[in-house]
Amino acid sequence: MQIFNFSQSVNFMRFKWPAVMLSVLLVLGSLGSIATKGINWGLDFTGGTVIEVGLSQSADLTQIRQTLAAAGYADAVIQLFGSSKDVLIRIPLRADIEQATVGESVLQALNAELTEPVNMRRVEFVGPSVGEELKQDGGLAMLVALIGILLYVAMRFEWRLSVGAVASLAHDVVLTVGLFSILQLEFDLTVLAAILALIGYSINDTIVVFDRIRESFRKLRDASVDDTINHAITSTLNRTVITSLTTILVLLVLFFMGGALIHGFATALLFGIAVGTYSSVYVASAIAEILGISRADMLPPVAAEAETDNS
Repeated sequence: MQIFNFSQSVNFMRFKWPAVMLSVLLVLGSLGSIATKGINWGLDFTGGTVIEVGLSQSADLTQIRQTLAAAGYADAVIQLFGSSKDVLIRIPLRADIEQATVGESVLQALNAELTEPVNMRRVEFVGPSVGEELKQDGGLAMLVALIGILLYVAMRFEWRLSVGAVASLAHDVVLTVGLFSILQLEFDLTVLAAILALIGYSINDTIVVFDRIRESFRKLRDASVDDTINHAITSTLNRTVITSLTTILVLLVLFFMGGALIHGFATALLFGIAVGTYSSVYVASAIAEILGISRADMLPPVAAEAETDNS
């Protein structure tokens, strides 16, 4: 299936410096927001109580919020869970309330105000030490993933491409986390899972481009580095667009119809895939070229020596 049919390569590298400067500004802005505004950590990381209740008819979330606010839980996060009759209530960790009795207190308040009976489904408590451990483990998981990818790309391709790939992944992760910081969206375990999935998606896209760059260096012996990279990116453009569009279509369904529990997951991946597609071209490939990637670096050792002798 051909979406684009170019008779000649698109000059992507013409805009590499403006793109790199834009990426630097976006990364600095994201880091600045993370440093000043912080991240709106979910209960998975901060600790608190998760309560799931079931109603006999569709829940009125506004009424439930008002009821819990009157009972002293104005900071409760309330959302539908699975169906319109299932409600998930998240109570942040607070020093002025006893976490062991939160579930029973919330159930009594709801049954006292609502006309239909409310049934308790489950109560889970996440302690602050567990939340801190999840932060550390999540950060370690991303760091290990980036180091592993750095080593893999360096062994399979070349160190300049390896640096470009990891810079591209770090760019995608920082911008996605920065979006959640700027908008103060809740950052929970589903968002962390989305970022780890984004790392895998983005490196796959980058590896496809790098494979074509290596192939183009071997085929286009008389082309410049710019022309070779442009040819490689253009030849993979159809695959990149089709893959991104089909993934985005699925994520749009999850975003609008998946419910509040995976809203953060879909948001992170929707933004991350858009940024990742851009970074595969204007971060990974551009940085490799800026670092001085050449045809000799991508040829087998014997071929590289022969080409050097001929020149």
